[in-house]
Amino acid sequence: MSNKDAKVLVIGGGLAGSEAAWQVAQRGIAVTLCEMRPVQKTDAHHTDGFAELVCSNSFRSDDPAGNAVGLLHEEMRRAGSLILTMGDRAKVPAGGALAVDRDEFSRLVTEALENHPNVTIQRGEVTALPAPEEWDSVIAATGPLTSATLTQSILETTDEAQLAFFDAIAPIVHRDSIDFDKAWFQSRYDKSTDGGDGKDYINCPMTEAEYEAFIDALIAGEKTVFKEWEKDTPYFEGCLPIEVMAERGRETLRFGPMKPVGLTDPRTESRPHAVVQLRQDNKLGTLYNIVGFQTKLKYGAQTEIFRMIPGLEKAEFARLGGIHRNTFLNSPRLLDQVLRLKARPNVRFAGQVTGVEGYVESAAIGLLAGRFAAEEKLGATPARPPETTALGALLAHITGGAEAETFQPMNVNFGLFPPLPGDDKKKTRKRGRDRKAAISARALEDLAGWVGPVDDLRAAE
Repeated sequence: MSNKDAKVLVIGGGLAGSEAAWQVAQRGIAVTLCEMRPVQKTDAHHTDGFAELVCSNSFRSDDPAGNAVGLLHEEMRRAGSLILTMGDRAKVPAGGALAVDRDEFSRLVTEALENHPNVTIQRGEVTALPAPEEWDSVIAATGPLTSATLTQSILETTDEAQLAFFDAIAPIVHRDSIDFDKAWFQSRYDKSTDGGDGKDYINCPMTEAEYEAFIDALIAGEKTVFKEWEKDTPYFEGCLPIEVMAERGRETLRFGPMKPVGLTDPRTESRPHAVVQLRQDNKLGTLYNIVGFQTKLKYGAQTEIFRMIPGLEKAEFARLGGIHRNTFLNSPRLLDQVLRLKARPNVRFAGQVTGVEGYVESAAIGLLAGRFAAEEKLGATPARPPETTALGALLAHITGGAEAETFQPMNVNFGLFPPLPGDDKKKTRKRGRDRKAAISARALEDLAGWVGPVDDLRAAE
């Protein structure tokens, strides 16, 4: 697939592809955005909209001083991110997190791209990495659901043996089917955003006996059986199915997604033994997703087991959980410092396929790939963000900071950042929140020298 009028081809209309196309177009360069849906469907998507969120609706913490992903949010806003702009417009209450109405979010991103004069949209599957004579600048942002034919092309080009792991999706519940004689609204430690009342989550408490019975049911429940060729595919550790966590130890969930800390059951005025939290999934507040409950349980087992949760005995599910096969590159070995494929430099990769994990991280790599491709087209040397920034630290990790032999998908975290001045001295080393705040302050100061005038316009304004 080629187009002489377009200068950059972006393959994939997810978070990373949408962001990459936007960044190219914002710099005055024609870009063709190719998305295979609805011509070719996937196991996880339900619409043909761009940037459809198939798992959680949360972009996680929005606190730039205390959380690395919150810092990444702020950096992307300052860099003119389409994804963060539309995320802010479609946000729903979520305590200290940024969560969105997934349908509204996808609609806003889709409209922005469809209306951009430099963006051409093509629907259809790209089955192989384009050669330089077809497209001299390509961004492959096919994400965790890269088609089998394109995956094979990548394997042949890179001489890799495997590019896959498994990821899971959490179920969504209709709010009006929740029993509020048992459930209550409260954010952990009553924390909220935008001056809210600290009641952004629905909480379903469990006694010790209820928790133990629930764990037994999760372990015994009927689960999806993998095909023979899938059996050696690993899970991503950051998004394990809830029943896999339960199998690792009976207390694992109580110290993970079901931890009761910071919550008080108003009926007993005490902390429950365990808590299941639900987070608002749309702006109307009619749908809530069960936080951390991604699963590979079969549908019948899900309905039966999740209705064991106090308050969800009569739950009606707008969507049940599921599992899908994801794809990622060994980026430290295969990509150069500006995300080009070493074996075929006309192709860049972006998004989750590069080995980052999380919506925001995927979009961030799309932002970088789009900027790099545009800068090359404009005759400039692509400018990498400082490694002291969240964008730069994440990029450095996947393009050489991580060991190729043990590379696994990674969320952004403060452990990826270079040391602060004084870190080598015990007396001057900052710790805890002070350390995080100092890293964030340094990052935003250093970012100012990297963002340009085009970014100050802000996305889609």
